[in-house]
Amino acid sequence: MVKQERAVRTRRAVLEAAAHVIGTRGYQAATMAEIIQRAGVTKGAVYFHFTSKDALARAVITEQTDPFLPQVSDSRLQDAIDFTHQVALALRSDPLLQAGTRIAVETTFSEDPLVPYQAWTDIITTMFTEARDKGELLPGVAPDRAAEFFVAAYMGVQLFSRAATNRADLPERVTALWKHTLPGLASPGAMSHLDPHGRCVKIPV
Repeated sequence: MVKQERAVRTRRAVLEAAAHVIGTRGYQAATMAEIIQRAGVTKGAVYFHFTSKDALARAVITEQTDPFLPQVSDSRLQDAIDFTHQVALALRSDPLLQAGTRIAVETTFSEDPLVPYQAWTDIITTMFTEARDKGELLPGVAPDRAAEFFVAAYMGVQLFSRAATNRADLPERVTALWKHTLPGLASPGAMSHLDPHGRCVKIPV
């Protein structure tokens, strides 16, 4: 049990170190040596968990969604809005999210892109599907296609915000995204109770 707990701590330390180094220097410039030094563990301990920088990057992408559990209320569309605002707030300080973005951008044009979009798309698809079942979506809206479109737009918005204000204005830009998206997504009945600004959300700790 002690060995297992130590292994879990080591793995987490390496992930956090990788996120900080990649988020600061970029995926291509980051080296395993620098990540090992920041993590404060041995080379063997790192390679026990991750066989390469590619494997480590994939773990960063996989685990960046873990702290984010969408709440469930009577309105799944409002839950989706709140969820995206929660992520927007976290993007300003969460190393895993920031590193995942840099990995996605830097490998987009490679032969084997390391994209974090699918996990986010799956989350939004689930909420949109449940919103449809509650009658919150317009007829003809396909939850999976709508989710894919929204995640793509969200990615662009947060990158624009990163370039313009270092994501300081990201919540406002996410609000604007929802204001422009909801009329083509939500049923008239749902529109009356949705708040594109999001209800009170907290950054996960």
